[in-house]
Amino acid sequence: MSDEPEEVSVDTEEVPAEEEPVESILPREPEPVEVVSEEGVEEKPVTKRGKKELSPEEIAEQERLQKIIAAREIIEVDPVHVPVEYETTGKGKIMIGPPTLTRFEKARILGARALQLSLGAPPFISVPKEVATSLDLAYTELEKRVIPITIRRVLPNGDFQNIPIDLFD
Repeated sequence: MSDEPEEVSVDTEEVPAEEEPVESILPREPEPVEVVSEEGVEEKPVTKRGKKELSPEEIAEQERLQKIIAAREIIEVDPVHVPVEYETTGKGKIMIGPPTLTRFEKARILGARALQLSLGAPPFISVPKEVATSLDLAYTELEKRVIPITIRRVLPNGDFQNIPIDLFD
């Protein structure tokens, strides 16, 4: 016996599919149709949808507007903004964001500290008996605010504030 699977043929009856004409979902460009009046003088070409071509005055107006738009000043580089640090002086001086740790900041702190503890970093508190994992120990350290971490909150324009963890509620 070989490891290759045996070929199995299944007899199926092919049913010819009915082809229905499918219209394109993309709009088609209307084809211009020239209209000749009874006197033999050609009128403005009209598209199939009934829209007439632009008159010379309308074309001149569009060209005038295009020149105005082309003459506008293009700002390629925004003026340079030097990021400013908001000073944290005293309790309750958190100027960027909420006065408490966000769930994302808390998750980042707990994850980083739990990784440090699992790799052999010394704990900042004596290990309680109810702590079973490094994540539990990191959570206990965070509750007691003994982790020496500073949170940097940044605004979209680059301004920022460095907030020590003990300032949060």
